[in-house]
Amino acid sequence: MSAPNPQAAFVHVTAAEAARMAIEEAMAADPTVIALGEEVADPEGGGIRKVTKGLSTRFGSDRVKSTPISEQAIMGAAVGAAIAGMRPVAEIMLMNFLTLALDQLINHAAKLRYMSGGATSVPLTVRTMTGAGRSLGGQHSDMVEAWLAHTPGLKVVVPSTPADYKGLLYACIFDDDPCVFIENSIQLSARGDVPVGTHIIPLGKANIVRPGSDVTVIGYGRPMDDVKKVAEKLAGEGVSVEVIDLRSIVPLDDETILTSVGKTKRAVIVHEAVRSFGVGAEIAARIHEHLFGELAAPVQRLGMPYAPVPFSSALEKAMLWSPDKIEACIRNTLG
Repeated sequence: MSAPNPQAAFVHVTAAEAARMAIEEAMAADPTVIALGEEVADPEGGGIRKVTKGLSTRFGSDRVKSTPISEQAIMGAAVGAAIAGMRPVAEIMLMNFLTLALDQLINHAAKLRYMSGGATSVPLTVRTMTGAGRSLGGQHSDMVEAWLAHTPGLKVVVPSTPADYKGLLYACIFDDDPCVFIENSIQLSARGDVPVGTHIIPLGKANIVRPGSDVTVIGYGRPMDDVKKVAEKLAGEGVSVEVIDLRSIVPLDDETILTSVGKTKRAVIVHEAVRSFGVGAEIAARIHEHLFGELAAPVQRLGMPYAPVPFSSALEKAMLWSPDKIEACIRNTLG
């Protein structure tokens, strides 16, 4: 895969528009790329967040298909198409609804390469959306990336900027293994500069958003916006925060994480999902296994309490991360 071209022209678009750019350019480049899901075709509106708007008009209903409201059917058709040589981009409207398609995703898509001795690849991309903060209730707001990361054979990707939405999604589409691409319902409206033309971000390569020397803050997805703000604030007080945006959970960029924490001797991990048994626990374990004798403080983790996401906006806000909570974790590890 090629690296982003620093000389490329840019457009200022939303993350949703950046995702559409990735799918559209992939479909133009390869006729085996198809899209399917509820309401994804233009007669049904081009997707709940308009990510696929215009694609069925350009590429036809054979390549962009609206499906019945059946996550099992969507995933089953997508897995079959991938085995048959297509590169399907399947939309499961909300991440909580993946539970209805886990048999196809876990027992088939994730395992077929292993069970066939490497002979059968499953180049499937699953787009799904989630995100607390909009009072959508517990059945529409969960981040369950840890479930997926615990499954050998799946790649799990969580973008945080519009440019990453484009570059990572394009990489997923042309990856030969099943990838789950997790979009954030609030962040899809965020705007940013996105490269025009082919833009590919290799999976498994974290982004050092801000170099620093006193503490490493590791995260992914929407919390990265607040992490960057806190790092900027603390810089004014002379605290140097290194900020790492993982971008993909699987594969995980151990090298960047361990190199950074080996330098700063301190680490804070921030994620939206429930703190207990989360991705942060796995990262903390790896840091302690490799760097225990070098750490100046225990690794700090910030995530949601062990409870479903509430419908009440006040309770939901209390559960989520915040700049104040991030700053408190950083100050804690600094002693």
